[in-house]
Amino acid sequence: MKYLSEYRNLEATKKYLDLIAKTATKTWNIMEICGGQTHGLVKNGIINLLPENVRMIHGPGCPVCVTPLNLIDKAIELLENGVIVCSFGDMVRVPGSKKSLLEAKANGGDLRILYSPLEAVNIAKQNPDKEVVFFAVGFETTAPANALSVLHAKKENVSNYSILVSHVLVPPAMEGILDDELCTIDAFLGAGHVCAIMGTEEYYPLVDKYKIPIVITGFEPLDLVQGIYMAIVQLEKGEYKLENQYSRVVKEEGNVAAKKMMESVFEIADREWRGIGTIPESGYRLKKEFLAYDAETKFGISSIATPENSTCIAGQILKGIKKPHQCTQFGKACTPANPLGAPMVSSEGACAAYYHFSNNLITS
Repeated sequence: MKYLSEYRNLEATKKYLDLIAKTATKTWNIMEICGGQTHGLVKNGIINLLPENVRMIHGPGCPVCVTPLNLIDKAIELLENGVIVCSFGDMVRVPGSKKSLLEAKANGGDLRILYSPLEAVNIAKQNPDKEVVFFAVGFETTAPANALSVLHAKKENVSNYSILVSHVLVPPAMEGILDDELCTIDAFLGAGHVCAIMGTEEYYPLVDKYKIPIVITGFEPLDLVQGIYMAIVQLEKGEYKLENQYSRVVKEEGNVAAKKMMESVFEIADREWRGIGTIPESGYRLKKEFLAYDAETKFGISSIATPENSTCIAGQILKGIKKPHQCTQFGKACTPANPLGAPMVSSEGACAAYYHFSNNLITS
């Protein structure tokens, strides 16, 4: 198949749904890692079309959702102290401990919503008397562009540019979930866009250590049901291996140039995940030679710490322990207009998916 429309073909999707129903003889719990996959499953009603013994568990693969409160508070601190803060649009309404970036902008902060961190470097060049910080949030997919912005700023000698780093990595999160005593996951659908950058070799150790199938999967309806079917076939046979459903995009070696760029700027470090806690070696930080571009170091804001909102169960949702509609605040105190946590406001958040596409769900 060559065209996107072919992966939205109703008859082909029904065929795989029938195969899943015929193949699954036991109850299987499958986690889709990526929030984009969660939205695809909910928006297209696939969750309700699966047999009852095939349960999809929503994972932590939404970078906005797992960005800890203290990082948002740090960005707001910069904004309220005269720094031009640049961000992707999906971060600006996520609540910090007291307000969001958008509310800080309404109070006079200079917040710029951009499509690329390279735009932020240009803003810094155009405003040499102002400090400019890009809020560098994301999984491995956005890390290459953020690394490029630092390299570009260094090459252009733009000293008033820095990034607030909140990069997290998928494989360590999967390991953390599997090590949780409450984990009931039998197989994973891997995040296709992450693997488009990183390739697939990082997942073989997880398959071998935990004896669990991992199927790298795309985001369209046919991608999702194919990935689920491939996982079910392995589970029913008692097999565990890495498979690549998204082979039209994901290659074994990934994007070599992008990885080389990331490795030149970032190094692996422990990272805090919102609602989950610190996962060892689960994120990136700037290497020592690039600390001049690290906003936390540059502005001395590393010490800002913020407790989680006790009324929000985002951590349980991100770990797949609970579904959004099982939260007592869902659709009541917590809505997209007034979110208690990031999963309700993010375009890839599970709570937002359940809220916006509730007509496609059976939640009883």
